[in-house]
Amino acid sequence: MKVLVTGGTGVIGQSAVTELLRCGHTIRVLSRSAQEVTSQWPEGVEAWQAALTDQSELRGCAEGCDLVLHVAGIIEESPPDSTYELINVEGTRSIVREAERCKVGRFIYMSSLGADTGMSPYHRSKRRAEEVVRGFAGGWIILRPGNVYGPGDDVISLLLTMVRTMPAVPVVGGGDHQFQPIWVEDLAKAIGESVRRTDLHGQVLELAGEERTSLNDVLTRVSEITGRQPARLPIPTFLANVGVSMASMLGVKLPLTESQVTMLTEGNWIKTPGTNALTGVFRIKPTPLDSGLRKLADSLPEQMPDKGVGAFKRKRYWIDIAGSQLTADELFARFRMRFAELMPVTMDVRAEPDTPLVLEKTSTITMKLPVRGNVQVRVEELTAREAVLITVAGHPLAGAVRFLAEQVGDLLRFQVQLYDRPANLADWVLMRALGESVQASSWEIMLQKLLAESGGSADKPVQHDEETLDGDKTERVEAWLRDLILARKREQNSAATATTTKKSAKHERAESTLGEDAMI
Repeated sequence: MKVLVTGGTGVIGQSAVTELLRCGHTIRVLSRSAQEVTSQWPEGVEAWQAALTDQSELRGCAEGCDLVLHVAGIIEESPPDSTYELINVEGTRSIVREAERCKVGRFIYMSSLGADTGMSPYHRSKRRAEEVVRGFAGGWIILRPGNVYGPGDDVISLLLTMVRTMPAVPVVGGGDHQFQPIWVEDLAKAIGESVRRTDLHGQVLELAGEERTSLNDVLTRVSEITGRQPARLPIPTFLANVGVSMASMLGVKLPLTESQVTMLTEGNWIKTPGTNALTGVFRIKPTPLDSGLRKLADSLPEQMPDKGVGAFKRKRYWIDIAGSQLTADELFARFRMRFAELMPVTMDVRAEPDTPLVLEKTSTITMKLPVRGNVQVRVEELTAREAVLITVAGHPLAGAVRFLAEQVGDLLRFQVQLYDRPANLADWVLMRALGESVQASSWEIMLQKLLAESGGSADKPVQHDEETLDGDKTERVEAWLRDLILARKREQNSAATATTTKKSAKHERAESTLGEDAMI
């Protein structure tokens, strides 16, 4: 089956695409940035670059497709171009009309738990969009998931980052309002089943995990995972919307939008017992919240240089070793295996329980920095003499660090190359005041430790140079880092979809025997 997925580049969309590929479908992703991200899947995915608000760009997007999975939408407005009415309502209308024009027989819409009764502007827009979908001239299914959490989501991922890096975390209304989240991969499995099953047409299905939780409960669980206990800063509910608006004007990201504050106070959980379609209809065992949070802890997205502020710089620190008793390969192997021990005390790699202590490809390493809290880097490339680590969301720097061992004439050179800029204005101030000197001292200490490991002597003291990169050089570095991230994702997605043929055959057999047991 060929499926058009709108919003296939977001948290839900990317997981849904991977699941649908695993089920044996081919995918067309519709997004404004579709061309950039579709290459993360090795095959079976094509891009359709378009905005939901541009009819000319949308025309033809559903040609040749059997089903439309409409995920695209916004949780937060950015007027005048991005409003609930334009994107959530009229965007849905445009996709429905295009699906009908292209004679697509089936339509699945991703709504939101509470859309039928919620009074937030977001929920009201989802309710109007559902009415549009109900008028679709074909088989339709409406899915209403609870708060979806996964790598890079706007609530729980952000709370995780705040616990790691901030001395205090804002908590709305005492933090005890209940909600019922769902792990994104569980939702993706339900989407895969919705695509497979035609007996669900005309139904509205609510989906959530089995556990109800609260902001306080999530903070307690995340604190246990990270080993950090930031203070909780209560924000009265009546002041929360004002606080969110002020933070937004200052460029500060808070873990709730104005609509989400309303949704939270209304209570965002499945109200009628026994109606959770995740378990009752799809027979999917929900991921326990603790397990999902632990998966999330090491899967937050990378923080690319274009997300930072200020000058983009390349800094190099290196030491030339004479008479080394180790080859370049041997010294680098020792660096990999003793990474935690060789890092200076200012970069404590044992900051969180179970964090990797050696360099392994694709691993996410957590370290504690002075003043800044716990931050992460991900190993994107690893060879016998080189490693490239990219900063992860929440790090004070947006960019990468490259470690490299090489033979330079009779000398063995080990160098650290930094390509970065501050992640935000606050980190720019912190780096200017303290961070740059601590950074330089830290790398010099590490290189001195490697000198001792080599058994040789320093030809010269640790050397250092620095360059502010111009536009062309910045673009080349960003392209290099994007390619590394895409290569990792392709490898992971290739493994995730490797069971396509086997699973597709299984589904074909299941479809041929689908009977009363699958009906609701």
